[in-house]
Amino acid sequence: MPLAFLTADREPDAQADAAVPLPHAGSDTWRRPYRPGPWRVGGGAILLLLASYLLFSAMIIAFTGSLPGAAGAAGGGLLVIVFALRLLRAGVWVSAHGLRQTTLFRTSTLSWGEVGALRTVQGPVRWLGLPRTVQGEALTRSPGPRTAPQVLLTDHNADFLARREAFDRAADVIEGWAAQSRP
Repeated sequence: MPLAFLTADREPDAQADAAVPLPHAGSDTWRRPYRPGPWRVGGGAILLLLASYLLFSAMIIAFTGSLPGAAGAAGGGLLVIVFALRLLRAGVWVSAHGLRQTTLFRTSTLSWGEVGALRTVQGPVRWLGLPRTVQGEALTRSPGPRTAPQVLLTDHNADFLARREAFDRAADVIEGWAAQSRP
């Protein structure tokens, strides 16, 4: 008898069902309808490794007697930790209250009535959030007929690069939340 929870060969349908919230799960809590991608997690891990070096150097500088230098290194380490945590938290979050988009420097929350139409469109998208654009797909929201659509997710961002099925699942789940929660 194979133990499926110990092996990597699970059925993809079982993983797809995990993205849909359970009926008894509280819909009032903010949740990300997808897992963070390897690029986002890897970037956060490298930043936390850099922060550990900065904090360790702050300790060594403090033991040598230069407290202003130690405070600067410790402050830099704490700043890098905050940046890494904000990087890991970035993405789209949903709840019964609405849709929340978190970026590195800003968080915007909209109720489901303010979200407008959600569509998956093909076109040029930014690669890993950099200025370079490639052909891909994006989940956009259009608040009104005369407003430019706002990009929520792309298949080339840090969560979905080389994970096409995960992007499709996340877009479907977010569109499902919008259809279910709209007044």
